[in-house]
Amino acid sequence: MAEVTVVLAEDDVLLREGVASLLERSGHQVVGQSGDATGLLDLVRLHRPDLAIVDIRMPPTHTTEGLAAARVIRQELPEVGILVLSAHAEVEHAMELLASGQGIGYLLKSRVADVAEFLDTLERVARGGSVVDPALVRELVSARRREDPLERLSVREREVLALMAEGRSNVGIARHLWITEGTVEKHVRSLLAKLGLPEAVEDHRRVLAVITFLEAQ
Repeated sequence: MAEVTVVLAEDDVLLREGVASLLERSGHQVVGQSGDATGLLDLVRLHRPDLAIVDIRMPPTHTTEGLAAARVIRQELPEVGILVLSAHAEVEHAMELLASGQGIGYLLKSRVADVAEFLDTLERVARGGSVVDPALVRELVSARRREDPLERLSVREREVLALMAEGRSNVGIARHLWITEGTVEKHVRSLLAKLGLPEAVEDHRRVLAVITFLEAQ
């Protein structure tokens, strides 16, 4: 895809420099780097990048500074995509991020080692997609809960919804499940209807479906 402009916030200097180098070598432009949330916000306001890559835990308390900064970015500059990196799969954080709209990604830091997958995720979020780390999806799929709103879905529809939660397109889902794109479209229409999601822009309905999926686990 076309060059993506990126602001990168990560307090681990080696990881930050490594990701910046990777992005530059891959044809993207890192317009700013920061080791804390305050610096991140200043850079995003200054450069208005296509994407902000944000560590959830940054100085001074190393709790949720990155998440708080992501909220501010979404409120002030909703057109900026946000890819949050986390050392651990944290369900509440992922759900909160997804609920904030499109152009959101939640990825485990270990996923950065898979260069092709990391770059694909970055580019999808920059285009307005929503991506959830597959490890988090698997954790949620294996969970159980009373009054599961997904019970009305078929096994195949659940598979399609889980892949939607990973941020895959209909084409990507079709390839993964070895079915036609037309069949995927039928499953998507069916599961959206069964979940009772309101008529809206198709991409937004897909995000709502993913949120329903996460909340049901």
